[in-house]
Amino acid sequence: MKPKSKKVNRAWLHDHMNDPYVKQAQREGYRARAAYKLKEIDETLKLVKPGQVVVDLGATPGAWSQYLRRRFAPDGAAAGELNGTLIALDILPFEPIEGVHFIQGDFREESVAAQLAQVLAGRPVDLVVSDLAPNLSGIESADAARIAHLVELAVEFAEAHLVPEGALVCKCFHGSGYSQLVKLFKERFRVVKPIKPKASRDKSAETFLVGMGLKNR
Repeated sequence: MKPKSKKVNRAWLHDHMNDPYVKQAQREGYRARAAYKLKEIDETLKLVKPGQVVVDLGATPGAWSQYLRRRFAPDGAAAGELNGTLIALDILPFEPIEGVHFIQGDFREESVAAQLAQVLAGRPVDLVVSDLAPNLSGIESADAARIAHLVELAVEFAEAHLVPEGALVCKCFHGSGYSQLVKLFKERFRVVKPIKPKASRDKSAETFLVGMGLKNR
């Protein structure tokens, strides 16, 4: 490894270990600081309600599913009684969370869609949350295309499964192509809210788009 790379890695590790959200996640038993991004979005827009059916796309390592699972517990517990249905999907392995149905694979594949349909048992979905993100190459035009593709897939999934008044929370990135993604959301949803949670690092271009109420229903 080049000396410069070592310095960058040491700096990132130092920032990470001293990050207040990392420390809070460790204290509260969350697998990643990302839990607090969804928490702020939920507390701002009041999206999660007991009894809902929620799908978590790109769920690994599971911090969003952990947060949702606690919201469905009568006393906010990480285990025990659950009032709601939570389905997590990812192409990567997922350490089990009590009460969360995990399906491994690409949600565009027939076998995965069949498993999802079996769990849903004819029920529509109230909320879709997507933390999907591509492996970034550093080439802005290529990365923007990869990001846009994943957002478009999440929107298509939401349109196929959401109740008319349902909502989609989707990770995006400011930069090339962002305005087109906002336009896409405004075409498909009645209400669109861009949010950059405090837990998103200041240096990061990460932001989230929330669409509420499908226009075509």
